Amino acid sequence: MGAHHEPVMVKEALEGLKADQGRRFVDCTIGEGGHAGAILDAADSEARLLGIDRDPEMLGLATRRLSGHLDRLVVVHGSYADVGALTKGAGFFPADGVLMDLGVSSLHLQEGDRGFSFDNDGPLDMRFDRSQRFDAKKIVNEYPERRLAQIIRDYGEERGARRIARAIAGSRPLTTTGELARVVAAAVRGRRRARIHPATRTFQAIRIAVNRELEQLERGLTEAVGALGAGGRLVVIAYHSLEDRLVKAAMRTESTDCLCPPEAMACVCGHIARLRLVNRRVLKPSSEETSANPRSRSARIRVAERLATA
Repeated sequence: MGAHHEPVMVKEALEGLKADQGRRFVDCTIGEGGHAGAILDAADSEARLLGIDRDPEMLGLATRRLSGHLDRLVVVHGSYADVGALTKGAGFFPADGVLMDLGVSSLHLQEGDRGFSFDNDGPLDMRFDRSQRFDAKKIVNEYPERRLAQIIRDYGEERGARRIARAIAGSRPLTTTGELARVVAAAVRGRRRARIHPATRTFQAIRIAVNRELEQLERGLTEAVGALGAGGRLVVIAYHSLEDRLVKAAMRTESTDCLCPPEAMACVCGHIARLRLVNRRVLKPSSEETSANPRSRSARIRVAERLATA
């Protein structure tokens, strides 16, 4: 294992959660425990934290990193899509604060055998939970070209999706991340000037599809709101526009009393707001943080508070 993953926007996350005031916190993506440790350090000595992760290996790393807090820490293997049930099952309902850090761990990218990175050659895997049977190899080698192009376009926001999908289909079978990266790079060579690797968006798209990340997030946001007690805070750290748009839309919906169209004469939807937006403008990392930790440069934080009347 390499150095610890550096958690992003810790100060902003702690302020958003009101970490010094709550007693029951939930870290939906505990990873190596960076944010979780900061929450427990900032919170009252009686405060406890539930750490959830889809990757059992991350739970082991977090437990070791937070060995000084084991009497205040509970870890559970699962998805934030089920945070409501997990919170109740672990005795953390209602929660005072729920954090969702949607970033990929540095260790996932550093370890070639996990198949997340084009920089470290490995099998086409990309699963957060390796007990899941569906992996990147299936998408790359078995999906019809048209479906593959749709995934790369929709989840990677890649303008050259059709060209890349055609190149991948014509190079099958592919078995490693290095092979895939070379095929993608060749497909877009000479057509783009960019600071990022030409395979970045394609790898993102396939990873999202493998782990059903957007579907999990959409459900998880609803579950997280339901897991909060009155005055509890939801803090979400997103890293790309697809995630952030989902978070923004969900928080806006949950902070609106009526969802009927403007032309409706009277409300028939019966929707009641459950949230109050704490920061109407998205929070971004400081220039000092992005200089010290370049991985933080795309991070965006949104914060909302559970209403007592909902």
